[in-house]
Amino acid sequence: MEIESATQEKTGLIACWYGRVKVLPRKSKAKVTDIAKKAKKIGQDDPRRIFHSLKVGLALTLVSMFYYFRPLYNGFGASGMWAVLTVVVVFEFTVGATLSKCLNRGFATLLAGALGVGAEHLASLLGEKGEPILLGLLVFLLAAASTFSRFFPQIKARYDYGVLIFILTFSMVSVSGYRVDKILELAHQRLSTIVVGSAICMIISIFIRPVWAGFGSECFKFSESGDSGVVSKIDKLFLQGYKSVLNTKTTEESLANFGRWEPGHGRFKFRHPWKQYLKIGALARQCAYEFEALSAHINSDIQQAPSEFQRKIQGLCTKMSTESGKALKELAEAINTMTRPISASTHVKNSKIAVDDLKSALQTASVGKADLLEIIPAVTIASILIDINKCVEKLADSIDELSHLAHFKNVESTVTPEKPQQFLHRGTVKPVGDGENDGDGAHVVITLHGISSDSPEKVNPQGKKMSQTVEA
Repeated sequence: MEIESATQEKTGLIACWYGRVKVLPRKSKAKVTDIAKKAKKIGQDDPRRIFHSLKVGLALTLVSMFYYFRPLYNGFGASGMWAVLTVVVVFEFTVGATLSKCLNRGFATLLAGALGVGAEHLASLLGEKGEPILLGLLVFLLAAASTFSRFFPQIKARYDYGVLIFILTFSMVSVSGYRVDKILELAHQRLSTIVVGSAICMIISIFIRPVWAGFGSECFKFSESGDSGVVSKIDKLFLQGYKSVLNTKTTEESLANFGRWEPGHGRFKFRHPWKQYLKIGALARQCAYEFEALSAHINSDIQQAPSEFQRKIQGLCTKMSTESGKALKELAEAINTMTRPISASTHVKNSKIAVDDLKSALQTASVGKADLLEIIPAVTIASILIDINKCVEKLADSIDELSHLAHFKNVESTVTPEKPQQFLHRGTVKPVGDGENDGDGAHVVITLHGISSDSPEKVNPQGKKMSQTVEA
């Protein structure tokens, strides 16, 4: 019995492993197919990622020539590996990030190398016993001071990588100099290879399919009609668009930092007001928080207010949210196209008028015998919409300030008033006579080429509009 049990157990184990081995090719094929689909999607979502990968490969191939060609290897020796390491750590996706790391690494290496050589020369004057003591003390002081400087916000934002390289390079040069005789030659070789590697990265990043750091992401999504949809249950999905704005602070600060390092390109000149984008981003997040509160109320199961009370404020809420949505759409378009948001001011004014009317309606509304708990949801939504309108107004002022600081282009407003005075644009006013008589005989002829929308049109028998002439 024991032999049969052992035989059955062995047979079952073999069958189990055979089953696993049999399905292994199918699982491997499915895994490879899944990875290929993901890679294809990543490349299709942003083709710049493919070009970035190719650029990094090109840069590494070029710096590898320090080892492939004997003349270069004889000039730099084993220090050529620093060029390879430089490319790996400094080549970033955007031009600004690459320049930031290259310049930080270059200046930090130069400064730390000079201080390291100086420290080694100074310590050598103290003799064999005093040299390691002084070197250790200098490493401690400079490393501690440099590390503490990283807690300063401005240094942390722009020079954090440079401080790290400074600590690393100074420690390596000063410590290795204690055992290496040709410290100057060593420092020169490492600095030269780092400079060459950084230069290759900057040239490739700037001149081959450059990716500039910028604020091109949309903060809000709008329908084609420009409605924000904040009071329509049909457009509840719109309210989820605010979530992409809530956690953008870190990204915006990084983009603004990298933008400062980039050279002038296109309409982004030297000393472009990048800080203004951070202010606009903070206001956009403030709007997003209001949208979050609005979404919570609209998607809740709280009983709606009485139809009579809701009817009194629904039209004003709709108008206010519509105008605010149109203003946000115009402001986003102004930033994307770098044009002054002239038409957005009209929508902001219209929404402010709707806010004033809504406040008056809320103050004069009679709720009668309605339950107060049934009215609170509608009043709460109206209050949130008023706060959103205030955020939009601040956002419009900040973007208008940006348009002046960054010298955005002027464009003609495309907003048409609610009641356009068409005859002011379609007519001609022409004096009749020699222009010298200002008595009773003087008169003018006003020709209207189209009839105002406030008056009935005159048409000819063929159904076409006729010109109308009025003499005065």
